[in-house]
Amino acid sequence: MTYSFTPIGVVHSPFREKFGIPRQPLLVPEAKAKLELLAPYDCIEAFVGLEEFSHIWLTFIFHQTMREQWQPQVRPPRLGGNRRVGVFASRSPFRPNPIGLSVVALDGISNQHGKVELLLSGIDMLDGTPVLDIKPYIPYVDSIPEASSGYASEPPQAIKKVRFSEMAEAQLQQRDDGAELKCLITKLLECDPRPAYKNRSQSDRIYGMRLYDFDLKWRVLGDEVEVIELVI
Repeated sequence: MTYSFTPIGVVHSPFREKFGIPRQPLLVPEAKAKLELLAPYDCIEAFVGLEEFSHIWLTFIFHQTMREQWQPQVRPPRLGGNRRVGVFASRSPFRPNPIGLSVVALDGISNQHGKVELLLSGIDMLDGTPVLDIKPYIPYVDSIPEASSGYASEPPQAIKKVRFSEMAEAQLQQRDDGAELKCLITKLLECDPRPAYKNRSQSDRIYGMRLYDFDLKWRVLGDEVEVIELVI
């Protein structure tokens, strides 16, 4: 038995590649995005009452991690990338059906020129992600304080101090969104997006990640992360 679904919208986020995306939603509240609703689901009547909720659930497709064959075990980053667990005991995007579920903050609903968009923050989705469904987050049923969570019992802590080179500072000052962008970059790099299973002892290695319209270049120097430059 098979089923097919039609996306109701598409996410426009700062993340243009998988590397560097927060590993869970709401870890970086500064990560903002828009959810553009597609016809015929772009009628404002379908969203009456949603503005009363602070957070929403998004069901989406991992559209860039689809595989012909699935594997029963994966290596979660929280376990250092070395220990294997069952795919159904993880939030890995490599699943039998590439469907994701994220709770994000709803900052507003825009309805201009016949175009409906949801304004979101705390996003953990790639730009262009197809969304299948939207549901309101309801705290009294969706939050279970006494729940246990196995190997992910605590949120990841910020482990690095982030500083910006003179070049990066100058480049940010030239942008209208420079202050907001600097805050986003800082929060992303504090989470240390490097793969857990890679050799992290190479202090001279320069990493890159695509954000918006530029490539962010950075490196780790001891306990600090240095943002080198924004390459357009």
